Amino acid sequence: MSCHGHWAAITEGLLESVWVVDPTSLQILAVNQAALRLVGAEREVMIGSPVHQWASDLQDHVYWDEWRRGIHQTLESEAWLRRADGELLRVQRRIGPVHPEGDTPVVLVAMQDLTEWQRTRQRLEELLAELRSVLESSSEGILVCDLDGHVRAFNRAFAHIWALPQTLLTQPDEPALLRHLAALVHDPSAFQSRLSELQRAPLMEAHDLVLLRDGRLLERSSRPQLARGRPIGRIHVYRDVTERAATEAKLRLAAKVFEASLDAIVITDAQHHIVACNPAALRLVGLEHDDPIGRSIDDVLQACPERPGGLHEAKAALLERGLWEGELWLPRPHGPALALQVSWVLLRDAQGEPLNTVLFAKDLSEKLEAQRRIEQLAYSDPLTGLPNRLMLGERVGHAIRLAQQSGHGFAVLFLDLDRFKGINDSLGHAFGDRVLVEIADRLRRCLRQTDTLARLGGDEFVIHLHDADRAAAERAAQRIAETVAQPIALDQLEFSLSCSIGIALYPHDATTLDGLIQCADTAMYQVKERGKGHWRFYEPGMNADLLARLQTDHAMRQSLQRGEFELFYQPRVDLRRARVSACEALLRWHRPGTGLVLPGAFIGVAEETGLIVQLGQWVLDRAVAQARAWLDAGHPMQVAVNVSALQFERPTFVQEVADTLQRHGLPGRLLELELTETILVRDANEALTRLQALAALGVELSLDDFGTGYSSLTYLRRFPLHRLKIDRSFVVALDEPNPTDEAIVAAIVRMGHALGMQVVAEGVEQPAQLERLCRLGCDHFQGFLYAQPMPVADVTAHLEATVPWRAESSA
Repeated sequence: MSCHGHWAAITEGLLESVWVVDPTSLQILAVNQAALRLVGAEREVMIGSPVHQWASDLQDHVYWDEWRRGIHQTLESEAWLRRADGELLRVQRRIGPVHPEGDTPVVLVAMQDLTEWQRTRQRLEELLAELRSVLESSSEGILVCDLDGHVRAFNRAFAHIWALPQTLLTQPDEPALLRHLAALVHDPSAFQSRLSELQRAPLMEAHDLVLLRDGRLLERSSRPQLARGRPIGRIHVYRDVTERAATEAKLRLAAKVFEASLDAIVITDAQHHIVACNPAALRLVGLEHDDPIGRSIDDVLQACPERPGGLHEAKAALLERGLWEGELWLPRPHGPALALQVSWVLLRDAQGEPLNTVLFAKDLSEKLEAQRRIEQLAYSDPLTGLPNRLMLGERVGHAIRLAQQSGHGFAVLFLDLDRFKGINDSLGHAFGDRVLVEIADRLRRCLRQTDTLARLGGDEFVIHLHDADRAAAERAAQRIAETVAQPIALDQLEFSLSCSIGIALYPHDATTLDGLIQCADTAMYQVKERGKGHWRFYEPGMNADLLARLQTDHAMRQSLQRGEFELFYQPRVDLRRARVSACEALLRWHRPGTGLVLPGAFIGVAEETGLIVQLGQWVLDRAVAQARAWLDAGHPMQVAVNVSALQFERPTFVQEVADTLQRHGLPGRLLELELTETILVRDANEALTRLQALAALGVELSLDDFGTGYSSLTYLRRFPLHRLKIDRSFVVALDEPNPTDEAIVAAIVRMGHALGMQVVAEGVEQPAQLERLCRLGCDHFQGFLYAQPMPVADVTAHLEATVPWRAESSA
């Protein structure tokens, strides 16, 4: 059966256009009838034609080139298709490998014509413009919100009714808009509460009245916005009904609002006798079955205990200003008195004489309970219930006063969990919170009632050991470390943690809580640096070491701004071609007052503080610029740049490399990035994606210090690496004949070659080392045997004077 016949049974019944492409020749092997209609060509024309004749996007060329290089992957995107008559069609296509049984793999290209979709989209845009016109022509104020309550649109009538400032019309600002609305309404809390209630019930239809501070009354009709029978938002329609306030319709509407309001509403006459109450007021007072009409408001409400004359002050303010807001108390026949938030309004007749008063009341019980809860949370950690720093400060302050009287000291322990971040990142914050609660319970059981355990945040705990000397503090630290290290079982998952503990003693190390915490934190940091999982007492020298690191970081930042860093370059020799093939860029620091500083003295601090990212960007830019300068001078020379883990893991790293190459006009092949094994295995899938993107730029990639980490052949086989760099520790071992050391180096060389990579030896200083590397088939070397790292001028002079290198000349 022909290739076409073989695929016809599968593809002819599909609505999509389908091509079958030979990945080697990139020729079309078979097409279905839908593809012929889409392209407008005969089958004889398409069969055997190159795929680039019909698909001309740049990403297609990249994709097919990757197929030729053995990278099989799926591509799905929109693209332009060239028809037989030359017309370009926009299509949605998906390209991917297919592996028929017993046959070599082919590439299946499936496409759908997007022409009709684009027409539909244009029609929808026209319809949207028409709807917008209708919206603007309405005399009612319309506000459209989504299901989350976010503003999607409003019309000019809405802007006029709500007196929106010009800035909100020209520059949309939803928070500012909502603040403006809340500032205009008489009761912002009730206004927002009602909107929240409507948002929680997306299918609810509601009619409300909104009272503004300027006396206007707005009628709001709120309806769900539906699409295919499902709510997609809410439409609020506002009408100014102030002028209809005296009409019968307004009275009926007001009566409905009065009856249905969730707030208690009480209407009195001018002498403050009750003439009407709504059901909410009756429920609040507890008089659902009694008639309070005719009773004086003085018999129902009382002033707050803190202000006995508050009720008389409220009446005076009401008569003077027409409005009073404040807090009153409501005694109840059954249960404790309630605190009420009251808004009291005076209504006058046409002659300005008092006519009625309207009292709006809200139960403050929940608010007061929330305030009590807030006060409780102010002194405790919400997750574990432990004291927080505020309460710790009060207790330690009390302990300091007692210690000053008794002469006894105490200890402060700073505890940080080891490897907790990995649990949080891999299993989620909810799981991490459960672990923290478990650890907090364990720590409680390790302490006495007179001790204080506080959580500062994250996985950091501070412990105040009451009346404890050095020996007692050490016993407590050991007990805590052993307790934390016991296995943890959650959700059928069992694992172990450890902790690092720093200990400070009062008054030996510090005489304030902040000072003690700082000393204990410094000691804990030293434990982290020395392997974790232990404890250590504070020593004065620790601060000096920390200060030195801070000073080094500050000096580096200033030096970076002042241009006191410099790149040296160490040549790399191609053993097969007997010439310098590349130079590795090495950072040097001209530190004022110190002189030339090598990286080993400052790179560790830069990685710790994060400055390594800025340094790495500077090194990349300078190295690429220098490579371009050598290229312009007629000495094309690849430069190798070391990349730190923090720099490589930045989401923008690949783009930064691409921008740097483009800015200096350097071909990607003249840049090599040196990566360590720990960078690549930290997140292998993410690393693979970035390496592939870098390789697509033409940049060459090498694996530095090979053999010193946790190399995996699975990773090496997947990663698009060009070189392996043998660590200098293996090269040094070649000084004397040693079958074991030679076997290790030989294995690395063979493995690198088997994986299609070149092998570079670092730190070659002796002729005997080089002789053995040559015999083992090593491709490149660099080291003092050929040249030390040199400034740019020396390297340039060396390149201009260089003759083909011979091993015996260097020996």
